[in-house]
Amino acid sequence: MTTVFRHTEPLPPRSATGTVAEAYAQIRHDFGISDPSTFVVLSSTPELLASAWALMRESLIAGPGGRTGKELVALGVSLANRCPFCVDAHTVLLHATGDHALAERLARGETPADETHARLVEWGRRTREPGAPLEPYPFPSEDLPGYLGTALSFHFINRIASALLAENLLPGGAQRFRAVRSVVGRSLARTVRRTARPGASLMLLDPVDAGESPAWAGGTPVGVAYAALLRAAMRGAALLGTDEHEVVEAALQDWDGSHPPLTGDGFPDRREHPGARLALLAALAPYRITEEDVAAWRTREHSDHCLVHLVAYGAFVAVDRIESSLSTRITLETPQLAQDTPGSGSFRNGVGTERVDPSASRRVV
Repeated sequence: MTTVFRHTEPLPPRSATGTVAEAYAQIRHDFGISDPSTFVVLSSTPELLASAWALMRESLIAGPGGRTGKELVALGVSLANRCPFCVDAHTVLLHATGDHALAERLARGETPADETHARLVEWGRRTREPGAPLEPYPFPSEDLPGYLGTALSFHFINRIASALLAENLLPGGAQRFRAVRSVVGRSLARTVRRTARPGASLMLLDPVDAGESPAWAGGTPVGVAYAALLRAAMRGAALLGTDEHEVVEAALQDWDGSHPPLTGDGFPDRREHPGARLALLAALAPYRITEEDVAAWRTREHSDHCLVHLVAYGAFVAVDRIESSLSTRITLETPQLAQDTPGSGSFRNGVGTERVDPSASRRVV
């Protein structure tokens, strides 16, 4: 039987209970899509599902800034990460916003005619590059939590989708047809254009200390959601040995945002460091994860829950590298943010001031 899922077999959404069921209900109401595979694939780890949804909701859907602009940023991020599933999804969602001509121009691989639109796509692309100049913003500075939260949300979601989902958004690649994109987009229009109340997803999360919220979030629910996803994703570090953890940290410390060359492997050997290999692939090139990579790491003790946690850990190490670089410059350029909200860094993974303790989350295995 054909399935959209790779390497895992999530339980059917109709069997969901507790936090997972509550998250699905919110997703259907606020996102307009019943049980989207990008979240279903995380369902074996409820804290990851809830926090990934919360960050996307509180930034893209309910956060400050216009929906079209944030969809363009998400599209730029997805292009930079080479995630065709997410590129197609944001093209459809641009139809839902009513920007049909813009959506089709982007679907053809063309640059938006409007200069601001073009700058938003490019801004999203450039966020993949730690240290890339992103000033001046192509949006009002007060909307930074919504735009940056959206970018970071999709740096995570892109990696999950590329690692654990098939490339086609719709069965048979139907999203390639303009009429299909338009029809699907129009079916979502009412939900996409509806105003969402900020903070509604936070009820799904474990409590987060105010000091864990990053300064750039300016005290908005985006910061709480980001801190919750960071905490949930970093629990996957417990699945690596100390030496593997150091291999992953060292590789990300020097990463410049580029994609690894296809010639030559460049990743840890799957026989010697299978966990580090999977985590680094998830961080840098999740579309290159193979069945052999998963099989080399997976043992009888490694369930879908463990695999999803390890992939999420690798994905978030890359997100953390990007966020750390961006937040440092934002704090320097906008000192008021640092005064308003305690800075991020509570769980830094070798990039910021503090390190996660892998032994603190052994329960994930």
